[in-house]
Amino acid sequence: GFTTLACLAFTKVFKAGASYYGIGDLEILAVDTHKFESRYLDSLVGRYPSEAALYKARSPINSVHSFDCPVILFQGAEDKVVPPGQAQCMHDALLAKGVPTALCIFAGEQHGFRQSANIRRCLDAELYFYSKLFDMPCSMPENVEPVEIM
Repeated sequence: GFTTLACLAFTKVFKAGASYYGIGDLEILAVDTHKFESRYLDSLVGRYPSEAALYKARSPINSVHSFDCPVILFQGAEDKVVPPGQAQCMHDALLAKGVPTALCIFAGEQHGFRQSANIRRCLDAELYFYSKLFDMPCSMPENVEPVEIM
C-alpha cells in the first residue's frame, strides 16, 4: 500500500498502481492508529512530532501533484491499523487532480483481507482496472462486477 503510493508519488517508473490498505498520510497515521502501532513509525521515519517535516515530505498525499498514472485503492472498512480515511483522502485528492482512480472499500474487513469472497473481488477488480486502462483484451467471467474508474 504505502510502497505503491510512494513509488507513484516520488518516481516515474510505473504506469498504474494498486494500493492495498495503503498509508497516504504518515502524519495522520502517527496520531491516528491503535496503541500497538502508535510508535512504529519512529524507527522508520523519525520521532513524531519533533521530525514532523520528514512525515510531511514522505507522505504521498502531500505529493499528489506528482501523480500522473491511475491508481486503484483497496481498503477494509474496519481497519484499525490504517484507518479507511487514508484511502478516502487519497481517492479524493487523485480525483481533484484528474487522475483516473477507483476506490473499493470492504465492509467487515480489517488490515489484510480475510474473507475469500473479498480477496477474489480484489483480484477481479485489479484485473478489470488494468484491462480497461491498458485496453487489454481480457475475458472476464460474466459474474465479475465492473469497477467504477473515475
